[in-house]
Amino acid sequence: MDDNERIDTVVGQWAAERPDVDLAAMTLMARLSHAADLVNARIERLAKEYGVSRADGDVVLTLRRSGEPYRLSPTAIARSLLMTTGTMTGRLDRLEKRGLVARVPNDTDRRGVDIQLTPEGLRQSDIAIARHNDLLKEISGLLTPADRIELDRLTRQLVSGIGALEP
Repeated sequence: MDDNERIDTVVGQWAAERPDVDLAAMTLMARLSHAADLVNARIERLAKEYGVSRADGDVVLTLRRSGEPYRLSPTAIARSLLMTTGTMTGRLDRLEKRGLVARVPNDTDRRGVDIQLTPEGLRQSDIAIARHNDLLKEISGLLTPADRIELDRLTRQLVSGIGALEP
């Protein structure tokens, strides 16, 4: 039984138990959620090839996309990744130990530190982002160009709509 059949089975069980409930939304969200899980698992496997978790890799790639000098405060990195600064410390420790980032004094605040990509971090991030993009192109290539455009439009609408529901 493939993943779609498993989702259909779960929804079918609910339909048998609660025939009064319209399950179209459950079916759609189950497929969207599972598709995201499958993509995330592929990205996590790619990150592991570089000896990092996806979360740690996100820090390196955030620094890389920030542009030269590939340097940000821990707070700016955390804000960019929609996470707390407390979560950042362990990630930075691991990445520093691997030689991918360095803690450097902040130019404007003597008490502060910034995080900067090392030359090795820059080299590996450039290789990793190319492979990451190839992976995403492979996955999105399962859809026709017209389907990709339509899915982008629909998911954009969904993200905006869900965001508007948040308090």
